[in-house]
Amino acid sequence: MTTEVLCYALSAAGLAVALLCAVRRRFAAAVRWLAVALLPAGLYLSGLVPVARRVGRALGDWAAALVLGPRVWTGLGMIALSLLLLAAARAVSRRRAARGPAAESAVPAAAPRAAAPPSSSAPALGAGPAKPGRPAKPARSAEAGKAPGSRPAGSGGTDDLGDFSEIEEILRRRGI
Repeated sequence: MTTEVLCYALSAAGLAVALLCAVRRRFAAAVRWLAVALLPAGLYLSGLVPVARRVGRALGDWAAALVLGPRVWTGLGMIALSLLLLAAARAVSRRRAARGPAAESAVPAAAPRAAAPPSSSAPALGAGPAKPGRPAKPARSAEAGKAPGSRPAGSGGTDDLGDFSEIEEILRRRGI
């Protein structure tokens, strides 16, 4: 009788703390408290509290009652639910920690943009390697009057990053 009251009182206290955490919108902590709050009642209902006192004999009685006792299965279900909730809360906490504190306060993503006109979706460079029997297509130039192979005069031969004029033109056409 005393064991029963103590287990249910601990479960009720844990449920109250879980409720307070949920009201404060700390849902991961609330789920953890809920999982811990289910343990005392689950241990009592499954019959594992007497097992801690009388390991040998109580363990044998519990194993025999395991097959037929619905009360035992209810307690084991509560313990399993508790472990599942603890694991889920930990996974959510790790995912939030991996994203960092900036991800929680980040602004939602912008609305998707309208599709670009078909003329701007053409590749900026050549269409790929030449097929057998056909010459390779030359690269498209951003400026119509410019020869396909010409470079700006100020490059000086140290062009580590490449010519960005084509990229700038694409960005300008799309209004970026």
